Amino acid sequence: MLYYLFRWLDQFGISGAHMWTYISFRSLVAMILALLISAWFGKWFIRQLRRRQISEVQRDASIDPFGVEKRGVPSMGGIIIIVAILVPVLLIGRLRNIYLILMIITTVWLGLLGGLDDYIKVFRKNKEGLAGRFKIIGQVGLGLIVGLTLYLSPEAVIQENIEVNSAQEEVIIKPVAEKSLKTTIPFVKNHNLDYHAAFTWAGEAAEPLGWALFVVMAILVITAVSNGANLNDGMDGMCAGVSAIIGVVLGIFAYVSSHYGFAQYLNIMFIPGSQELVVFLCAFIGALIGFLWYNAFPAQIFMGDTGSLTIGGIIATAAIIMHKELMLPILCGIFFVESLSVMMQVWWFKLGKRRGVKQRIFRRAPIHDTFRTQDHQLDADCRYMFRFPHQPKHEAKITIRFWIVTIILAAMTIITLKIR
Repeated sequence: MLYYLFRWLDQFGISGAHMWTYISFRSLVAMILALLISAWFGKWFIRQLRRRQISEVQRDASIDPFGVEKRGVPSMGGIIIIVAILVPVLLIGRLRNIYLILMIITTVWLGLLGGLDDYIKVFRKNKEGLAGRFKIIGQVGLGLIVGLTLYLSPEAVIQENIEVNSAQEEVIIKPVAEKSLKTTIPFVKNHNLDYHAAFTWAGEAAEPLGWALFVVMAILVITAVSNGANLNDGMDGMCAGVSAIIGVVLGIFAYVSSHYGFAQYLNIMFIPGSQELVVFLCAFIGALIGFLWYNAFPAQIFMGDTGSLTIGGIIATAAIIMHKELMLPILCGIFFVESLSVMMQVWWFKLGKRRGVKQRIFRRAPIHDTFRTQDHQLDADCRYMFRFPHQPKHEAKITIRFWIVTIILAAMTIITLKIR
């Protein structure tokens, strides 16, 4: 809204109004505003929840070897994050931009889905929350919206990079924007994955089949990343800190993808209009940093599924829009390992159950819980493949170390641009 107001004022030569046309200025304003809203609104929101004694059903505090009491801490803190993202974006963003619209839809859609889960846990006192199948249906629905919008919208186009004169490494951008099913392959130079290439045998049907595969890919990515973020939300400040680091990398990708010169220099796709993703992602980063003010150890509020599902969906949708979804296994390595540890644990336990053997791979899953579990908390009748570490770590130390690993993964992801 303010963007359009200052564009109108700029026509009359109002001093400073022209600043709102610069993406760097709007992005930094969005970040600062999101951080301030998150900090201010968070304080008020926590006070209201405590006054009404609204908190999640009793959490299992027996895992923590340091005796940190987490009962009575209010949940649904994801509302703070969502409000802190949407207010700056609605004020500062170009609301006609198709990519920004998709990001807003993603935020609201998964915010409502996670909010329903938290509502059942908090107000219905049902620890199981929303049934898993309904979460999957909601995530699949969002994947369909994102995939089909990118397919049908005439604004969702790219200008592909073409290398000419390999000896001098000269890269040019196609002058015409077009619909594309290509996505960036990490580390591999001058090659992008084309979804419709898998259906070259289908003749004229190759393109619609390729788009169908792309939509399926969007569903899988959004479901996987949002669930990974949800599993990562198990320690104070863990998911918020990890996601803020990931948001910085996605913001860099959005900026270079929307800048003709940088896209040409880095030999990546130029995506017209993707600069609005920078505004959104800066608001995303600011909201998470502001939320950490209250969520850092010891947490005054938990984000709940309202926050974690939304965070994962934002990350996934932004990557899909920028044709960088194949980089997520590196960038979101923490989420990937968290999800993998749960799947492995469940599979191994069920395999042993069929043979009448009680067995597990890790002490606990998701993997972050295994680092704070004491030996006496293990099941004496269960066989563990890995029993380390024998000395539990403090929650704050585990969180910081996961942040450090994410920073390393973030650096590796950025390096892939130059390696290409």
